[in-house]
Amino acid sequence: MTDTAEKIDYSKTLYLPETDFPMRAGLPQKEPELVKRWQEMDLYKKLRASAAGREKFVLHDGPPYANGNIHIGHALNKILKDVINRSFQMRGYDANYVPGWDCHGLPIEWKIEEENYRAKGKAKPDLKEPAAMIEFRRECRAYAEKWIKVQGDEFQRLGIVGDFDNPYLTMNFHAESRIAGELLKIAASGQLYRGSKPIMWSVVERTALAEAEVEYHDYESDTIWVKFPVGKGPDGVKDAFVVIWTTTPWTIPGNRAIAYSSRVAYGLYEVTAAENDFGPRPGEKLIFADKLAEESFVKAKLQYKRLADVTAADLAAISCAHPLKGLGDGYEFAVPLLEGDHVTDDAGTGFVHTAPSHGREDFDVWTAHAREIEARGIETKIPFPVDDGGFYTSDAPGLEGGRVIDDNGRKGDANDRVIKALIERNALFARGRLKHQYPHSWRSKKPVIFRNTPQWFVYMDKTLTDGTTLRTRALSAIDDTRFVPAAGQNRLRAMIEQRPDWVLSRQRAWGVPICVFVDEHGEVLKDDAVNQRILNAFDAEGADAWFAEGAKERFLGNEHDPAKWTQVMDILDVWFDSGSTHTFTLEDRPDLKWPADLYLEGSDQHRGWFHSSLLESAATRGRAPYNAVLTHGFTMDEKGEKMSKSKGNVTAPQEVMKDAGADILRLWVMTSDYADDLRVGKTIIQTNVDAYRKLRNTIRWMLGTLAHDKGEEIALADLPELEQLMLHRLAELDQLVRENYDAFDFKKIARALIDFANVELSAFYFDVRKDALYCDAPSSLRRRASLHVIRQIFDCMVTWLAPMLPFTTEEAWLSRNPSAVSVHLEQFAPVAKEWRNDALAEKWKKIRAVRSVVTGALEIERKDKRIGSSLEAAPVVHIADAELRKALEGQDFSEVCITSGITIQADAGPADAFRLAEVPDVAVVPKLAEGVKCARSWRITTDVGSDPDYPDVSARDAAALRELGIRA
Repeated sequence: MTDTAEKIDYSKTLYLPETDFPMRAGLPQKEPELVKRWQEMDLYKKLRASAAGREKFVLHDGPPYANGNIHIGHALNKILKDVINRSFQMRGYDANYVPGWDCHGLPIEWKIEEENYRAKGKAKPDLKEPAAMIEFRRECRAYAEKWIKVQGDEFQRLGIVGDFDNPYLTMNFHAESRIAGELLKIAASGQLYRGSKPIMWSVVERTALAEAEVEYHDYESDTIWVKFPVGKGPDGVKDAFVVIWTTTPWTIPGNRAIAYSSRVAYGLYEVTAAENDFGPRPGEKLIFADKLAEESFVKAKLQYKRLADVTAADLAAISCAHPLKGLGDGYEFAVPLLEGDHVTDDAGTGFVHTAPSHGREDFDVWTAHAREIEARGIETKIPFPVDDGGFYTSDAPGLEGGRVIDDNGRKGDANDRVIKALIERNALFARGRLKHQYPHSWRSKKPVIFRNTPQWFVYMDKTLTDGTTLRTRALSAIDDTRFVPAAGQNRLRAMIEQRPDWVLSRQRAWGVPICVFVDEHGEVLKDDAVNQRILNAFDAEGADAWFAEGAKERFLGNEHDPAKWTQVMDILDVWFDSGSTHTFTLEDRPDLKWPADLYLEGSDQHRGWFHSSLLESAATRGRAPYNAVLTHGFTMDEKGEKMSKSKGNVTAPQEVMKDAGADILRLWVMTSDYADDLRVGKTIIQTNVDAYRKLRNTIRWMLGTLAHDKGEEIALADLPELEQLMLHRLAELDQLVRENYDAFDFKKIARALIDFANVELSAFYFDVRKDALYCDAPSSLRRRASLHVIRQIFDCMVTWLAPMLPFTTEEAWLSRNPSAVSVHLEQFAPVAKEWRNDALAEKWKKIRAVRSVVTGALEIERKDKRIGSSLEAAPVVHIADAELRKALEGQDFSEVCITSGITIQADAGPADAFRLAEVPDVAVVPKLAEGVKCARSWRITTDVGSDPDYPDVSARDAAALRELGIRA
């Protein structure tokens, strides 16, 4: 007998996988090469050309701030946007992505002041001088330009594709003109007004703040209980005191009223003994909410007795003297008691100190009762006790020069001055300290104050010409908007329902001005010709034109006397800028459309960009600029804690890309539930590296196997059942993938595709078919059918994954199709409806259930070293269930189980047989296969040597060798 093993290297006769697609991804090196390739080939323009004429899908980019390198939150946000855009582009839409940047505002001003002036020991220029203002703004513009370039490069390194050569910028001249135009529309419609209201004010930054610019931190406040002597009132309370409690002693000079509630029970109390150094003395009478009296008296170290009820009617008739009466030349006015819906007896005294200069509810109560107050002969004018630097003004007589907060955000001496004055007047009941959540500026991280100041506002509740208000328009628009997740709708609705008038003005330099003129009565000039001159100038020269020498005369023209008009020099809130981006981006670019299909940002933007965009668009267009709003959570460390450099728990996207690659970062986003806060760190990144490696190896094996594919198409009816099953699974997955890209549920897609690759392909289908693919003859239908199906699987998997893993799928696609331009110019691979075969899937569910018992039994045999591989086995499978046996009819079940033989018996099997609880009625008794091991396929069969020309291989392998033209 000829020793053919010496003559034939059987490994060279097999169709083993062949591919240059490396097992080790090397993403940190490969990805920058692909970014460069996309840029050189101008993939963005090719995408636009390929999508010409298709229905547009527009995700409008919420602008990041042009200040500093991107962080992990930026990466999360941009990856989500990119995946959405790519998924729509690959499903038949023209999904054009135009990135944008928010360029104006205080953070850049601060940086310029710090880097260009304070660090160099130079004084900040006098910005009232036109030349100095324009030069300062030029420095701010240059700073923003630098960071736009840096961030743009970092976003593209993440794999983001968009019009980075022509982004939208709020500081572009045309953008500044359009922002100004939106303001002038609001002014022309009568929605803009100049008023005096308490607003959040940053002393450190010397500017008003919007809700979205405020965050809450722990803060220790001084607390005081203050006695207001009853001046007028029913006989029983004329010599009593009304007691209030506050955490802001510095606001006492601004007190103008006390609020009470008719829903609260009040009583008159008398001090019977006192152990304190200051405060009430025995015999003093005090009015408290009954529920809070004991707690307050204990705090003041007093003993007391209750004398009588004090009714709401009694309280309504009371006017008190101010507790600071006699200090300086002020506080001689009466302090009325007013009914307030916000008053409760949950804490304090049941009475609320009301300083309309320093609180929104205080202001609302004061203005709501204005007529009643005037009827009682009390002045309703709201004072300005605190200036922009946090200093007391002349409206705080006797306390001028005291300071609430200093330039570094530390407490000033205002509280101490007030408390000292109260003690001197026997007006302090008690004092203490309280740790609580208090508003801070998100930029400076320093506490803010509420102060009355003249600002420009947009009415929320003024009736417009169509009978609506801005509030009702916005609420109606929310009802018409899709929210993902749905809870976002209620969150935004609650904010719109409760918000006060929109404060537009800021006292800064870098931004779009509130470009209006007002007369001596505060009325805004409404002149279309003037407005057009302003907008034309801004479009040509930028908003700097407003601050140039002679701007007032230039814009007013010959029609208006400059002496009669004041040029407003306040700057627009940057949230108005970003809220207007839909105008100069969606409306003005022909490659986009208005309204946007989707706005996508972090959940904090319910009070930020979603909010300001809604208000701006509702004010000028009557509806939202978006059809849907998607929100994601924040990024946390692996313990769920907020990231901070001081803690050393920051995960920087730049580091992840350098060490692992952008596709790993993208996979982390895709496998996370982005609706909640996302955790990230080294361990989590490594978990995604491991998942990626398995997925990559699946793709690599397909590429290697398809190296032998000749592109032959085989009719569905001619395919073996196993191949039909895999096409059925593709049909199921195609529906899942498309539906969940629509639902923005990327985790469900990623999980399904990873599981499909690991469980159904690598651990099942590929494993089963490797023998046929490697060993069958070229003419084998089984082998050709498998190649046909693997080709479909590859095309589907790679295109489905392309939005998520753009670098890996590009590399794989070009490896498979060297002449292709890019996988990102493709559509999702077509899936035929007739591939869906639910009956076949049910049948194979049973087959695989039986198989799981067989593989479980063989795993024990391997573990105990009774066999080396499953091909050494020929188990006996006992199946008592007739339905399961029927499913196996006509199947080569040994091939499905990857054994060299198998026997099916219709009985329950012996007691010691292997069983799985989840598959009853199936038992397996392992047995060794009988026969000789084929030198080529390693299967153990009884027909090895049956072909005398190939004495050491099976009949199947001998036929394959003969067809391949290989002779012994």
